[in-house]
Amino acid sequence: MIQLNNRPSEWFENLTVKKLLEIKNYTFPNITVKINDVFIPDSEYSSTYIKDGDNVLAIHMFGGG
Repeated sequence: MIQLNNRPSEWFENLTVKKLLEIKNYTFPNITVKINDVFIPDSEYSSTYIKDGDNVLAIHMFGGG
C-alpha cells in the first residue's frame, strides 16, 4: 500500500511513476511528482520505482489569471 495524494492506493512490484500515472489515468500535460518529499524529474518517471509504503504526491500544475 502507498499513499497517493494523501489517500491509500494499491502498490505492486515494479511500479514506476510512469506506470502509476497511466493506471490512475493522470494525463495532464504538466504533472509534478514527489516521492517522500523528493521531486522526481519527468525524464525519470519510467525509471523511478515506487516502493511499498512510499508517500507519493502527483500534482497537476496549471496557470491562472
